[in-house]
Amino acid sequence: MKLRLFLFFSVLSIYCFGQNSPNKKAQNFFEKANPALQKQNYTEAIQFLESAVQADPQFQTAFLVLGDVYRIQKKYAESKSSYQKAIAINKNVKPEVIFGLAESEFATADYTKAKQHFLEFLAVDKSSDKNRKARKYLLDCDFASEAIKKPVKYAPNNLGQNVNTTDAEYFPALTADGETLIFTRQINGNEDFWTSQLKNNSWNLAKPLSSKINTAKYNEGAQTISPDGKYLFFTGCNRPDGLGRCDIYVSHREGKDWGEPYNVGTPVNSEYWESQPAISPDGRTLYFISNRPGGSGGYDIWKSTITDDAKWGPAINLGPEINTAYDENTPFLHADGKTLYFSSDGWPGFGNKDIYYSRMTDEGKWQKPINIGYPINSFEDESGLVVSADGNLGLFSSNLKDGFGGQDIYSFGIPEQAKPLKITYVKGIVKDKDSQKTIESNVQVVDLKTNKTVFDDYTDAETGQFLAVMPVGSNYMFNVSAEGYMFYSENFELKSGDINKPYQIEVSIERIKAGANVTLRNIFFDTNKYNLLPASIKELEILINFLNENEKVNIEIQGHTDNVGDDKLNEKLSLNRASAVYEYLIKNNIDSKRLTFKGFGETKPIADNKTELGRKNNRRTSFIITKI
Repeated sequence: MKLRLFLFFSVLSIYCFGQNSPNKKAQNFFEKANPALQKQNYTEAIQFLESAVQADPQFQTAFLVLGDVYRIQKKYAESKSSYQKAIAINKNVKPEVIFGLAESEFATADYTKAKQHFLEFLAVDKSSDKNRKARKYLLDCDFASEAIKKPVKYAPNNLGQNVNTTDAEYFPALTADGETLIFTRQINGNEDFWTSQLKNNSWNLAKPLSSKINTAKYNEGAQTISPDGKYLFFTGCNRPDGLGRCDIYVSHREGKDWGEPYNVGTPVNSEYWESQPAISPDGRTLYFISNRPGGSGGYDIWKSTITDDAKWGPAINLGPEINTAYDENTPFLHADGKTLYFSSDGWPGFGNKDIYYSRMTDEGKWQKPINIGYPINSFEDESGLVVSADGNLGLFSSNLKDGFGGQDIYSFGIPEQAKPLKITYVKGIVKDKDSQKTIESNVQVVDLKTNKTVFDDYTDAETGQFLAVMPVGSNYMFNVSAEGYMFYSENFELKSGDINKPYQIEVSIERIKAGANVTLRNIFFDTNKYNLLPASIKELEILINFLNENEKVNIEIQGHTDNVGDDKLNEKLSLNRASAVYEYLIKNNIDSKRLTFKGFGETKPIADNKTELGRKNNRRTSFIITKI
């Protein structure tokens, strides 16, 4: 409707103040174009207008209207040519014509002339709505004229007929393992979610996601999925339980299906417009778009973080580091937790919405956004980018020439400078050691450098599966626990350049019984010393919780070393290390009657001492159940 009214009044203004053609045939064609324009029948209108200028090549008014119509249709080469012909007939034109010419020049990468004409427009137009837009275009001209000289490699690849159809597909979302794709498909005006699985490097035939989420009455779209594929946040509009026109909802995967979605409520949702959620890899911070008061202007990116009482905290605007007085949309936080991709028409770019990325510093501040580059960005709207966990592949939607119809989903290689930080993940399944049946368990991953929990969730009793993301360059505690079971402890030291592929593991935990034992992989000491290092505290807290939850359990703490050095000294060192753990437990209110400790030195190796890795595994602290 806005385009129709704009065009109608634009044509009406020029028609009233422009000159009629002395050529009756040309004038007749021109007059036939106006009803077609009012009906938004642009193809027919262009035919009449082109006939008018063919009959009278000096018919300036017809050329001006042609420039407007072609520009509305985003046929900028044609609109530029029409405006140029009109001005060649008579340079005395309205400022709006100069603006139209400048915009068309900008859209066809004629940045020098575009800048010249925007400046010409601003010299006479001091207050119209286009004044602000022209000033923004001047910044874009300077940026684009330099950026286009340094194109990035860009070869979009259509995901194929198993994903894309003659209907529109858009808003892709990808799990961290890259094996599950969820996207929005619009059929007869109704938006639903569809999903496809990656098999043998090809996407299989997409199918509807779930009847518990998809509806015939409402639209579902603009979604994000947690890296482990268990939580789907999406946008739902005009629903009975909505707080505003569009709200954010969440559904949790239950076995092989999804649970009933529910409104995440305040303070994320409000009486205003909330959409396009993006969840952080730890599942604790939700980024989203809103036009609520308190922002920088237009649509901004906001965030909300789960509080200690498991509720969403206050909505916080990302501020001028990310948001502008214009519009920002489609945020996507990569699994590294520090690289944010989003679209904006406020930062310098190639016109309309471009894709940008920003990295979070160690202090939690967002750096100045960087345009992802040409030709990924163009004068058209670019938005909805998601990036694979390995950082190599981007997914987005577009209506490129090789598509199946409407918008299709494409992939392309992410430019090196725009890639996120390197990450890996541990993916596995948790089973009962004796029965080999999958069990519900809690999986926790803690960054031991920052002491921050990067993953904390429960496996599903039906599948027992989990997937936890870990950025490369840190040391991680990995722990699995379940009621009535011994817990499982592992450590992942992820050095840059050492990661070849993700970790695939099967965790078997046994029920609590006398003789059951656990190796505590996250108890740390300096070489030849027995003072507990701070990184050990998280593991010790887990052991304390285990003992508090199982009050009848008595344990023996055991220290072990490798075979390097004197036997007696190794035995003494292992005893002192076991004693350090014993003393820590007592200081934290564990009854000493439940505890004993012993040092075994090098006498109970679990690996070959001939390799560094084997010796590392032998240097360990463990405990065994002595009584229940």
